[in-house]
Amino acid sequence: MENIETQKNSLKGKNVVITGSSSGVGRAAAEAFAREGCNIVIAARGQKGINEVVDFCRGLNVLAIGVSADVSVAEDVERVAREALSLGKIDIWINNAGVMASGKFEEIPLEVHQQVIKTNLFGYMHGAYNAIKIFKDQNEGILINNVSIGGFMPAPYSAVYSATKYGIRGMMECLQGEISNRKHIHICNLYPQLQNSTGNLHSAKYSGFDVTIPFIASDPRDTAAKMVQLAKHPKKDLFPDLRAAAIANSYRLFPKMIINTASAAVRMKMKLNNDKEGNSGNVLTNSKEPLRVYGKTPSKTSNNISFTLLAGIGIGAALLLMKTIAGKSLSSNETV
Repeated sequence: MENIETQKNSLKGKNVVITGSSSGVGRAAAEAFAREGCNIVIAARGQKGINEVVDFCRGLNVLAIGVSADVSVAEDVERVAREALSLGKIDIWINNAGVMASGKFEEIPLEVHQQVIKTNLFGYMHGAYNAIKIFKDQNEGILINNVSIGGFMPAPYSAVYSATKYGIRGMMECLQGEISNRKHIHICNLYPQLQNSTGNLHSAKYSGFDVTIPFIASDPRDTAAKMVQLAKHPKKDLFPDLRAAAIANSYRLFPKMIINTASAAVRMKMKLNNDKEGNSGNVLTNSKEPLRVYGKTPSKTSNNISFTLLAGIGIGAALLLMKTIAGKSLSSNETV
């Protein structure tokens, strides 16, 4: 019985497309699915990173194809789909490619704002557009979207990035309804928090914005493992760890307090930074070195600290909420 269940959950031989997979979470996902025995289609802009990941996957004795593509260009994503279909079919498509620009809204060049929208929102639309058509023809398939908790709460001084994440969440929730009559087609949304990945090193920064990767950041390999979990056991929405869920739920309880406090902290840091020169990062050009999974070497100690801190935040938020409700109830009784 156990062998039957193991075979049922096996991804061996499945064909997986992953966008933005030359570094960061996407690279971790490519490695994770390759270790499951999947055939991998690596889609990214830079050929160097593509070649490295393809070589890694082939070293695990799986088929791997690299496609140089910009997800903001519809024709490029159509080409990714055609290349993937050369393997026979597409079992899993992962929308992961994304860029970020942070700084004062009016000081970030309009060209950069526009490209963030094209890469993030249009990129996920292009991926879903091709994947869903193919899945309907096959009558099966899984679309996994790496949305981030940005789909539930804004990132301070990253207005357009935040807009794209809210937009992706809305688009995918609508599409989940559209395919709800298709038993074997799934759209899964993943909501990770800030990652200890190269994505933070590659992002565009303006107005003196320079936030290093904090100890609270999650491990991109853990996020990739949750993508594998969704491929085996699809579900509509998933927070990959307690940290992501705690932060999103805290914002839901105290939205103004959290965004105002976070913005004030970022504003102070930008003010103290004498280097105000802007940097478009990987928004307008390919990601540069380092092309790897981690932004900085992970530490078990920092993970334990962040877990304890977030547990404290969660408990504190719950107590504050209970106190607020109790206060309102008492006030209401006094009025009566």
